[in-house]
Amino acid sequence: MDLSPNEIKLLKCLKNGTLSPFEASTQSGLGEKETMSAASWLRNKGLIDILEESKVYYFANEEGRKYAEQGLPERRAVEWLNQIGEAVIDELPLDDNEKKVVIGWLKRKNFANLEKTEEGLKLTPTGNLDQTPDEDLLVKLSRKQLLEDEMDKQDLSLLKGRQLLSTKEEISREFSLSEAGSNFDIDSISDDLIGDITPEMLQSGSWKDSKFQKYSHETNVEPSNISTLHPLTRFTEEIRSIFLQMGFTEIDGDYVESAFWNMDVLFIPQDHPARDLQDTFYLSEPASFIISDEELLSKVKSIHEDGGDTESVGWGSKWSRETAQQALLRTHTTVGTIRYLSNNPKPPVRVFSVGRVFRREALDATHLPEFTQVEGIIVEPNANFGMLIGVLKEFYHRMGFDDVRVRPAYFPYTEPSLEVEVRFGDKWLELGGAGIFRPEVTAPFGIDSPVLAWGLGLERLAMLRLGIKDIRMLYQSDLQWLKETV
Repeated sequence: MDLSPNEIKLLKCLKNGTLSPFEASTQSGLGEKETMSAASWLRNKGLIDILEESKVYYFANEEGRKYAEQGLPERRAVEWLNQIGEAVIDELPLDDNEKKVVIGWLKRKNFANLEKTEEGLKLTPTGNLDQTPDEDLLVKLSRKQLLEDEMDKQDLSLLKGRQLLSTKEEISREFSLSEAGSNFDIDSISDDLIGDITPEMLQSGSWKDSKFQKYSHETNVEPSNISTLHPLTRFTEEIRSIFLQMGFTEIDGDYVESAFWNMDVLFIPQDHPARDLQDTFYLSEPASFIISDEELLSKVKSIHEDGGDTESVGWGSKWSRETAQQALLRTHTTVGTIRYLSNNPKPPVRVFSVGRVFRREALDATHLPEFTQVEGIIVEPNANFGMLIGVLKEFYHRMGFDDVRVRPAYFPYTEPSLEVEVRFGDKWLELGGAGIFRPEVTAPFGIDSPVLAWGLGLERLAMLRLGIKDIRMLYQSDLQWLKETV
C-alpha cells in the first residue's frame, strides 16, 4: 500500500496510542490541516479510525441573562402583588410584551388567582413565593454553560420554549489505529520521500539522490466536488412539478403581513393562543398596518362578534381593530391564499404556493422557527370533502408514499377538517392539515363555491424522503451529507 510522507508520519505517531488532532499535529510536526487531511486518507485506506463526539452546551442568551438578573416576569409580578394585595393586569409593573405572557405563567406556577371583572382581569396573590426550579436553572445558565444531561429536562424545556437559551456545539475527535493499521509494518517505511520536485531541487541537483514517493493508480480517492442543487431545492422543485402536472398554478405572497389578513379574515379569534407573543413574531418597524377597506373590516368584525350574515354565532367577544392591524411575520402561507381569493372569488380556482413561514418555535430535531409550507386551494361549484382527500392522496402517491390515510382534526377556519398521515416503516406520521373553508372565511369575499384548502410541512416531508432524523441537517453545510445525497 502506497502512503504519502504525511500519512507515514501520522501513522507512526499513532503506534504509541490514541491521539487527539492537536496531539497528533504536535507529535508529527504537521500543521492542523495537513494532519486532518492525512487522517482522512488513512481512514479511507482502512488504517485508522476517527471517533467523533458531539456535545451541545446550553447557556442563557441576552434576554435570558436579563431575566436571570432582574427576575422572570411572573417573579416580579408576584412579588409586586404580594406588596399591593391585588391588581388588574394593566397595573402590573411590566412592559406590554411581558403582560401578554405573564398571566399563563402566574397561573401555571400557582402564584396568583385570576378573576374576570368589569375593570379587567384581576390578579390576587396565592401567597406562594417559592423559587421555581426553572428560575434556579436560568441563573446557573447565565453564569456558565451546561450539557443537557446536567440539567432537569422539564426545566430545560421550559426555558427553551421561552426562547431564553442559546446553544454551542463542540465536536471532539480522536485518532486510533484500526486492526489493519495495527498489523501494518510502518517501521520499515521511510517518510523521507519526495512528492514534488521544486525549482531549487532542479537547480541544485539534489533530486538525483532523493527517494520519490510512488504514484498508484489503484488508490481510492475522494470524488471531486461538483456543482449541483441543494437536496432541499431539488425536493422543492419536485413538489412544484407535481402540482403543475395536476393542473395547479403557483402563487406567491409577502413575508410581512397584518394580523388582519394572517388571522382575522381566517376567523381565528383574537384571543387564540397562536396570537400570543410566544408563538408569533410581531414587528416594531412597522408596528402596524392601516386597513383602509372599511366595508371588509365591518364584515369581518361582525362575523367575529356575532356571525354577521352567516348562520354562525361568531366568537361572542368584542373585536379590536387595533389588534387586527398589528404587523407580523406570516405564520402560514394561507394568508397568501386568502389574499388571492379576495381578488379572484369566482371559480374555477386551482392554485398552490411554496413559501417560508415564521413561528416562535424552540429549535430542536423536529422544529424550526422558520420553515417552508406547501399550500393549495381548489374552488369549484361541485368540490367536496371526497375530492380533497383524493387530491391529497394523489399528491402523496406521486411523492412515493403508497399508504396514505386521513383522520379528523380541528382548525379555526375549516370545517370539516382533517390531518394527512403516511406510513413510514411501521409508523404513521402526520404531515399536514386540510379542510373546507368555513362560511365565516368565504362570506366577506362573496365566495359561493366550496373552497378546499391544505397546508403541508415541506421539511418534515423532506426528512422522510432523504432519510434524516434531525431537521437542522437540511440547513447545515455538512459537505459529506451533501455529497452523499447528490
